[in-house]
Amino acid sequence: MNEKSAARTFIPSATRTRAVAAAAALVTVAAGLGVRSVAGGDFAKYAGSALYTVLIHTLVVLVAPRVRPVTAAVAALAFSWAVELAQLTGVPEDLSRQSTVARLVLGSTFNAPDLFWYAVGAGLAWAVHTAASARTRD
Repeated sequence: MNEKSAARTFIPSATRTRAVAAAAALVTVAAGLGVRSVAGGDFAKYAGSALYTVLIHTLVVLVAPRVRPVTAAVAALAFSWAVELAQLTGVPEDLSRQSTVARLVLGSTFNAPDLFWYAVGAGLAWAVHTAASARTRD
């Protein structure tokens, strides 16, 4: 039995997947904060939008470690779009005035280009998740 097989014997697949998803979530948050600290304007805004959906994707995998990459990406994109479209109601803006957490999670004002950048983030998350899944099957 080689070292890779031995590790799989002791660490269940779901546990390993959750650990990787948690690490990916932390890296995604760090990337978002890093982009905001070194860049500004549209680049930082839209990179943040894409990374928001990547983060949601990692959280979906954390909760459901056996989820297929396409399912996680569609769920993350749907959630991101729902949050963006909810901004048309004004409710997230009201909540954002009262809570920093609400502002970070829900945003405040609708911005149509975000819908595209959420799709970019979902595509990126899908590609990375698919590649990682293929690697673990080898």
